[in-house]
Amino acid sequence: MQNTEAIRIQGLTVGYAGQPVLSDISATIPRGQITAIVGPNGSGKSTLLGILAGTVTAQSGSVHRSTTHKPAFVVQHNAIPTTLPMTVREAVAMGRWAHRGPWRRLTKQDREITRACLERMDLTDLAPRRLDTLSGGQRQRTLLAQALAQQSDLMLLDEPSTGLDATSRAEISRALAEISATGVTVVQATHDMAEAEQADYCLLLRDGRLQAGHPKKVLVRG
Repeated sequence: MQNTEAIRIQGLTVGYAGQPVLSDISATIPRGQITAIVGPNGSGKSTLLGILAGTVTAQSGSVHRSTTHKPAFVVQHNAIPTTLPMTVREAVAMGRWAHRGPWRRLTKQDREITRACLERMDLTDLAPRRLDTLSGGQRQRTLLAQALAQQSDLMLLDEPSTGLDATSRAEISRALAEISATGVTVVQATHDMAEAEQADYCLLLRDGRLQAGHPKKVLVRG
């Protein structure tokens, strides 16, 4: 029988400087769907995302990923310096570093994958533009295209709609739905309840604890 779990979290506890952030939480994240991590500021959303990405170390418990590739991690658009002297095409091509290594010459296949990701995120016309000339929504789509270029089956996003206008938020939500429809497991931390309600699954963090389930049930209980 096909495994429907992308990630299994068991008894996870994480803290900083002796202060617990997440306490003995357990959950599963479904494969090929969109899971929203929600909760108030300081509830541990970014910490849990870091655990899933492998950039944060747990004090106890385990995280088992049944996905095949290293996760593609998408930061917020405002985490990228607007003065970075880089074009959209160059930024998206950096996604191939996961396979090629940094600063190595791109192959014909790498360039084709980059072109396809630019087209998929409707960035072809913007490819020669510098990042500092883009709107927030355009930068966020560039980061999504960069993640797509990694060809991972697990995409992790840290509040991708923060600071964007309604049109850009809708574009990002639509793009994530299309990415998930191809079989990629999408996990996003968000403070936007409307965005969380559109997800297939929800992890609600509060006071170091976790509730999991369908957004309509979890968010109502929360």
